[in-house]
Amino acid sequence: MSPVMEKIARLGRLYDFYGELLTERQREICEAYVEADLSLGEISGQEGSSRQAVHDMLSRCLDKLEGYERKLHLMESYDKNSELLNRMQEMIRSGTAGDELLRLTEELQAGL
Repeated sequence: MSPVMEKIARLGRLYDFYGELLTERQREICEAYVEADLSLGEISGQEGSSRQAVHDMLSRCLDKLEGYERKLHLMESYDKNSELLNRMQEMIRSGTAGDELLRLTEELQAGL
């Protein structure tokens, strides 16, 4: 995945977790960019602003969302818990559950 696509994907994930903490205008810009897949030029045309203003708004949104993640770690916790659940499901499917499954459930519970 290209660096630009990775940045858009990260913005989308952060938006899913923390988007409600943005202003209405910030949410509209982020949704247009991430969910509607509009270009900066398309968004600027809709908003009646410059392409640079839209770029700056998206940069501020990303910075703000990254700041929430640094403080709250919701996405990190979600990813960790999802990985633990995937490992547990694989153990159950393969029939190797036993003590390791118990340990993983305790680790998952501690993270909640």
